Amino acid sequence: MKTKVLVIFLLVIFCHVGVAQERIFAPLFGSDSLLEMSLSYSFKELRKNTNDSLYLPTILHYKTNRGNWDSIGIEMRSRGNFRMKNCFFSPARIKISKKESKGTLFEGSKSLKLVLPCHANKTGNDLALKEYLCYKLYEPISNYYFKTRLIDLNLTDLDGRQVKSYTVKAFFIEDNDQVARRFGGRIMKGKNINPYSLQDTAAVRHDFFQFMIANTDWSSLVQHNLQVMQLPPRIYIPLPYDFDMAGLVNAPYAQVSEKLEIDNVRERLYRGFCRNEGLLQYVRAEYLEREPQIWEAFKHIEKDIHKNELQAMRKFIEEFFSILKNDRKFKDIILYKCRTHT
Repeated sequence: MKTKVLVIFLLVIFCHVGVAQERIFAPLFGSDSLLEMSLSYSFKELRKNTNDSLYLPTILHYKTNRGNWDSIGIEMRSRGNFRMKNCFFSPARIKISKKESKGTLFEGSKSLKLVLPCHANKTGNDLALKEYLCYKLYEPISNYYFKTRLIDLNLTDLDGRQVKSYTVKAFFIEDNDQVARRFGGRIMKGKNINPYSLQDTAAVRHDFFQFMIANTDWSSLVQHNLQVMQLPPRIYIPLPYDFDMAGLVNAPYAQVSEKLEIDNVRERLYRGFCRNEGLLQYVRAEYLEREPQIWEAFKHIEKDIHKNELQAMRKFIEEFFSILKNDRKFKDIILYKCRTHT
């Protein structure tokens, strides 16, 4: 009874991290519809371009909202150490000049991350869709997240005598600076932030999310696969990204750290730092209230992924909610498993 009263009380008094007025609008992320696009470049040359000063120029062709094809000049470089070394397709960072993007779908998006499948097969496409889903699952949970856009992409490799093309599922992620500009904040680059400096409600929402998708490949302490955005005056908000190591995605190459007390990525482990029990109960109630919106996120991939894969992912998320709905499981698996040291 005391716990229920405390939760109700917290629902009233806990400061909800409100949505700051977005200060820019990028047409690219104004729709969730599938974007048709094509790119041609040398896969080999792209892998050589790994630093901020070396970009590969090419032309991006895309289908506009009116249904006709258009094109803009872009520059690309490879990104993502693990995938660049272990995958057939190298993920890329795309740079677009203001002059090129003006009046196009890409206006306001001067820098983008392009996430590609690891391999050129159906499994690779499914894994890309699963990771894209992770981004969409976070949207009902937090007001602050990286925007994404799913792409039906035709890739042409210009290496060698034989030109070879691939049709893959991919997605864009907005750049760090772009998400910060949307909320009038700034990304804390190159600075280690004490996890307890993060806005407490936003931090616990994030920690529950990582537990929900069974992702342990992140760190708020050293900002590994997590950016920290500072909002005025000194409010620090976590922005997670890169979910290919999550159990929900279940990539064949995914591994967990030997330092953790789990054997594979499908096992959940709560990695959040300990905070007031009332706050965790508050966020628990929040997740249960938003469960319908979380299930709604699956609509973004259900037409493109095999029914068996979709059912397996739904079952995996159901297991998370079964923990939240059981007092004993919640305490044993989440509340009593929080981290007590940095």
